[in-house]
Amino acid sequence: MDIIKIEGVSKRYNTHQVLNNLSLTIKKGECFTLLGPSGCGKTVLLRLIAGFEDPDSGTITLNDEVVAMGGGRDTVPPDKRGMGVVFQDYAVWPHMTVFENVAYPLKLAKVNKAEINTRVMEMLALVGMEGLDKRKPSELSGGQQQRVALARALVAKPSVLLLDEPLSNLDANLREEMRFEIKELQQKLGVTVLYVTHDQEIALALADRVAVMDEEGNIVQTGSPLDIFEHPEDPFVFNFMGTANYMAVNYIDNQYKVGIGNQVIPWTTLPEDSSVKWVAGFRPSDVKISRTGEGLTGIINRASFLGPTMYYQIDIDGTSLKTMVETQQAVQENLIFKEGETCKVAFLDLHWFKEEDIEKVVK
Repeated sequence: MDIIKIEGVSKRYNTHQVLNNLSLTIKKGECFTLLGPSGCGKTVLLRLIAGFEDPDSGTITLNDEVVAMGGGRDTVPPDKRGMGVVFQDYAVWPHMTVFENVAYPLKLAKVNKAEINTRVMEMLALVGMEGLDKRKPSELSGGQQQRVALARALVAKPSVLLLDEPLSNLDANLREEMRFEIKELQQKLGVTVLYVTHDQEIALALADRVAVMDEEGNIVQTGSPLDIFEHPEDPFVFNFMGTANYMAVNYIDNQYKVGIGNQVIPWTTLPEDSSVKWVAGFRPSDVKISRTGEGLTGIINRASFLGPTMYYQIDIDGTSLKTMVETQQAVQENLIFKEGETCKVAFLDLHWFKEEDIEKVVK
């Protein structure tokens, strides 16, 4: 069942068109991530869903009720939409205690004091903030403040939780810890989550489904995290979803050859239309190196020891690519290369793109 339905929504600020005829559905009980580069309109869409702004055109439906319509028509105010919102900057009130911050939505809803006390303390326990209810935000860490913001957003039992880059101000270790806590909360409470982020790792770890937005505010692909990562529909998605290698190929003498060299590509799956300039796209994890055997011959241009991994930059006939090998594997299999040494390069997976399309997304 769809809990949120966005149909033909557009939004403009002066002459800047942020969203144009965008449509999207979010299912009840899922964790849905809206992923895209900064400035693509992710937060604008979240604010439209929350009711903080109105669309210029189109409709937004929540639980089969139209809550926003373009063209200046009546909309349901934010406090009547049954949504909880957590912002990037926490937005906890500094003059209130932890308890008062979390209790605030219930006081607005005129819930009686006994129930407020019960629900607030239950929610603080759920987010790991027991015993801190009398503290002020200034006495809390960034992670603790974010837990307070989560508790406040959830205490009124919203049908949808909207999260706008809530982990971006936290350090790397705390981000990892909090993303798993958010997923556990979502599963325990059964709440629908819309998570807005530019961080691919967070999106892949949290989401049941991901929608990728491009720089023009268009949704270019929607699917499971695995589908998005393994089966990108276009070069933008492939390039945005992580470190990418590209290898141009040329069709010469009825054979595909790498870059500006004469090495014949040994793959069986090749583009059928030889009149097109093709580029092979692949991840560093798709590159397998060895000292002998089958594969293309490359030269190690850069070798760096990164602790758990060895990082290599390899040149193959004018094409530079990156790969990493686990240090333990590198030691066991004699894969500790020095700069200037040759190696054999094979590939696990390839995506074929037209050169002209790659040029549009690789700056």
